[in-house]
Amino acid sequence: MAAGPCRTGRHGVDLISIGNGTGSRETDQLVGELMRKHPELKISKVITSEAGASVYSASALAAREFPDLDVSLRGAVSIARRLQDPLAELVKITPKSIGVGQYQHDVNQGRLARSLDATVEDCVNAVGVDVNTASVSLLQQVSGLSATVSRNIIDYRDSNGAFRSQLQQVPRLGDKTYQLAAGFLRITQGDNPLDASAVHPEAYPVVEKILEDTGKSIRDLIGQSQFLRKLDPARYTTETFGLPTVVDILQELEKPGRDPRPEFHSIQYKEGVEQISDLEVGMSLSGVVTNVANFGAFVDIGVHQDGLVHISQLADRFVRDPRDVVKTGDLVRVKVLEVDAQRKRISLSMKNSPAEKTTEQSRKRPNNAVRRQPDKQAASAMANAFAKAAKS
Repeated sequence: MAAGPCRTGRHGVDLISIGNGTGSRETDQLVGELMRKHPELKISKVITSEAGASVYSASALAAREFPDLDVSLRGAVSIARRLQDPLAELVKITPKSIGVGQYQHDVNQGRLARSLDATVEDCVNAVGVDVNTASVSLLQQVSGLSATVSRNIIDYRDSNGAFRSQLQQVPRLGDKTYQLAAGFLRITQGDNPLDASAVHPEAYPVVEKILEDTGKSIRDLIGQSQFLRKLDPARYTTETFGLPTVVDILQELEKPGRDPRPEFHSIQYKEGVEQISDLEVGMSLSGVVTNVANFGAFVDIGVHQDGLVHISQLADRFVRDPRDVVKTGDLVRVKVLEVDAQRKRISLSMKNSPAEKTTEQSRKRPNNAVRRQPDKQAASAMANAFAKAAKS
């Protein structure tokens, strides 16, 4: 701990990414203690999912990127990069290695692989890729770009410096490839401000028509939300670009290069709750959804054993499909219903204060009212769900 502040200050560290695997809570405590003892360092910490990090660290790609680093250090770099740019780092790992559901080995592997690859490509294209910072792994997920063309882009960038507009000078990046990929590539601080936006180069004439009509320059027009919203999109439609396309162009001009991903929120586990023996019935905890099944959702609450929120405990209403309520990665608030430390089973609830509701109902019940016995069918369903999860 004595050497920690010195090294942290020397290297200008202001954020520490902690993997959520073995020893994560102990490391989290150590960093928390460092933060309390040395507030002048102004550092913060975030617990990051390390799913698939070991697969990446032992891969040929990691060996090419960090030939002089030990496997464990490559994994540490991956965990840190996930915090900087999750999408750029996670594309280096096959989705199946990250974990896409407990039944992933029971379905047709070819169809699963094609579906997962298409989903990754859709995510990358929706966010966009900065060609001046992207890796080969990220570029080859862009529509139209092969591994060879992606490598050529990197080589050209290394030889000629940052791109400003000369993408079509890259070897083997022909007109057809450029047409497919250009709308998803971004060139920040390039010759044309539109190159940093999602506006496809083929649609630049529409923007030029708007500039001619308004008498403004492109730099004066970009970001002027109130002015752009007063324009009539129908005025700029053509045979090639219909009304929906023009509307999309105007929206992009309002916030060019905007990141469609939601604001980042980190999980803060409860201090003192680090293993299953620390849990008590009635505890209210923060957690992150790690998997969603037909019978409920599994939630990581920081005790190295995921708890199950049965479908009957997901909401105060009837839930037909758990995916209508939660998805993997969601931050949720749960209450501990039951703990079986011997069998490592944790039952959780996401209902709004179930304990308080029970207390309120007991107050309203007459003294001579017949007390209902526990629903054996519901308890059996919960036990079956746990058993099914354990087998998988």
